Amino acid sequence: MASHSRRRPLRERRTALVLAVAVAAVGVLLSLVMALRPDSEPNAVRAAAEPAAGNRSSAPAATPAQKAKPSPKQKQKPKPSKASPTPAATTPSARPSPTGAPRSSPRPASGTAPLAGRIQPQVTYKGVATHYDAADGNGACLYGPSPDLMVAAMNHTDYETSKACGAHILVRAANGASVTVRITNECPLPCAPGQLDLSKEAFAKLAGLSAGRIPITWSLLSPSTSDTVSIRYKTGSSRHWCGIQALGHRNPLARLEVKTGSGWSRLTRTEYNYFLSPGGTGCGGALRLTDIYGEQLTVDGITIRPDAVQPTRVQFARH
Repeated sequence: MASHSRRRPLRERRTALVLAVAVAAVGVLLSLVMALRPDSEPNAVRAAAEPAAGNRSSAPAATPAQKAKPSPKQKQKPKPSKASPTPAATTPSARPSPTGAPRSSPRPASGTAPLAGRIQPQVTYKGVATHYDAADGNGACLYGPSPDLMVAAMNHTDYETSKACGAHILVRAANGASVTVRITNECPLPCAPGQLDLSKEAFAKLAGLSAGRIPITWSLLSPSTSDTVSIRYKTGSSRHWCGIQALGHRNPLARLEVKTGSGWSRLTRTEYNYFLSPGGTGCGGALRLTDIYGEQLTVDGITIRPDAVQPTRVQFARH
C-alpha cells in the first residue's frame, strides 16, 4: 500500500507539468499569430518606426524666383519630372532657346546686284557735273562713234577698270532738271569720286554751259530697250589670241566667259573694255555673259570677225 501511495502523486505532478507546458505553448502561438497579422503592429515596432518617420527631412518649398528661373541643366535640355508624366507648361522666358540652330539666310531684296562693284542699284550718289566735247560719242570704253550724244565720262574711281562702261545713269540737278546718259568714257584724275563729266549736249539739259560745274545726284538705271546684245572681236583677234567686247547690254556687265573642254573660263577685263584670251582659249566658241544682277546669257555662233559688230538674240532682264 505504501508503494501505491508514492506512485500516485508522481503521476499528478507529471500531468500538471504537461498542462503547464501546453498552456505556455498556446500562449506563444497566440503571440506569434498576433505579431504576424497585417493589420496589427506591436507597440515596439510602431515605436521604432515613428521616430524614423519624424526624422525624414522634406524638401523646402521652392520660392517664386526659383520656379521662374530654370537650372543650368534645364537650359540645355528640359526634361519632364518623373513624378509628373505630363510636362508642365513653361513661360516664354523660361523656355530654353536652341543653340547652334542653323540660321536661315536672308533673301536678297528685289533689285539687288551681288556682282556689282562701286556702283550699286537703288543707291543715290552725290557729286558734281562738268562737261566736255564728246565729239562723235566715242571714248575709253571703245564702243565707237554713235549719233546719240547723251553720254558721259565716269570718274576714274567709279569707272573701276571699265566696269562702269555701258551703264545707264539718271542725273539730277539741284533745280530739278534731269537727264539720262550712257557711260562711254572715263574722266581721269583729278576727277573725284561721284563726279560725272557730261557731254555738252547732256550738260545743257541741266544748266547753261557757262555754269561749268554744278552739284548733282545720280543713280543707276535699268532702262527699257528693244535692242539686243551685240558681240565684237578686237582688231588682230584669231584662234591664238582674241579680245571680245559686248555692246548694247541693258545692265552693266560683270563677267564674260568662254566655253572650254573643262567648262567655262572667265576672261580678264581691260581698262579699254575688252575681255582678253591671251592664249586663244575659247576664241570663236560659245560665250557666257553675266550682268551685275547675276543673270547669265549664253551666246553661240559668233565667229571671229575682227571689228565687226555681230548682233545676238538675247538681252538682260529689266530691273
